[in-house]
Amino acid sequence: MTRSPSRRQVLAQGMKAGAAALAAPSLLGAVAREARLATDDGDPLFTVSLAEWSLHRALFANEMSNLDFPAWAKREAGIDAVEYVNTFFKDKATDFRYLRELELRCADEGVRSVLIMIDGEGELADVDDAARARAVENHLRWIAAASFLGCHAIRVNAGGGGTWDERRDRAADSLHHLATYAAPYGLSVIVENHGGLSSNGKWLAEVMRKADHPGVGTLPDFGNFSLGDGQEYDRYLGVTELMPFAKAVSAKSHDFDARGEETHTDYHRMLRIVVDAGYTGRLGVEYEGDGLSEKDGVLATKALVLRVRDEIAAERAAR
Repeated sequence: MTRSPSRRQVLAQGMKAGAAALAAPSLLGAVAREARLATDDGDPLFTVSLAEWSLHRALFANEMSNLDFPAWAKREAGIDAVEYVNTFFKDKATDFRYLRELELRCADEGVRSVLIMIDGEGELADVDDAARARAVENHLRWIAAASFLGCHAIRVNAGGGGTWDERRDRAADSLHHLATYAAPYGLSVIVENHGGLSSNGKWLAEVMRKADHPGVGTLPDFGNFSLGDGQEYDRYLGVTELMPFAKAVSAKSHDFDARGEETHTDYHRMLRIVVDAGYTGRLGVEYEGDGLSEKDGVLATKALVLRVRDEIAAERAAR
């Protein structure tokens, strides 16, 4: 009788595959893309994923770990796709034993890895060329890790200094380099509006056009439009400007009223902007408030997103 491989044997095989991925990214990227296509659930508008930052309080308090995240998403929130934050496994980008364990836990739960949000690896529009080069290099290992996990993208930031044009051109150059490296892995490199100039929709749209690479895109975040010094960019204008380049979307929430509506963002208006742009990917549920528990905040955000999605679908069907 043929014996099934043990978990230890599977883990060893995964480590070998992970090491080989660095030498053969095109193969791994193709496998990841095939896996994503095979598990597409065919929702007519969009589906949801869970952003790990929603659980940052529990993670920072060591009440759970990054390895626990996929099971939490599926069992506690009923969400079958996850968006990691590298902060919670910062030293594991090239640890293929760890990555294989994370992949196995996703497989055990029927959870798909969607993307990794990259922070703390340097500024891609740094005024210092040597520092910017290091920042680009620091992101490379996360491309391999994301591909190993079957993600479709890494999310990066466009921090830096200088004038509008200088920072735009440096960010675009860094993004073009990263996307060129990521292409054989089957990954995109996407930028979130994440404060300061990056939260100016017009500027970030210019960065996209300047980068001029099919693997470069945006991750519009409903709630990250602070320009600094108390100034806010119009979130509806910003999302409208960024949606033509969107390869992911963040449904950020903070507070809810008694009807379950988010008090800072009109989700009915915002989701129509997303749908009207032709977006059919996943919306990342990301609760960042403190008025509810993290679990209740996640569930409230998910419920709102799906309710409004279904309202829009019903309206379209009635036309």
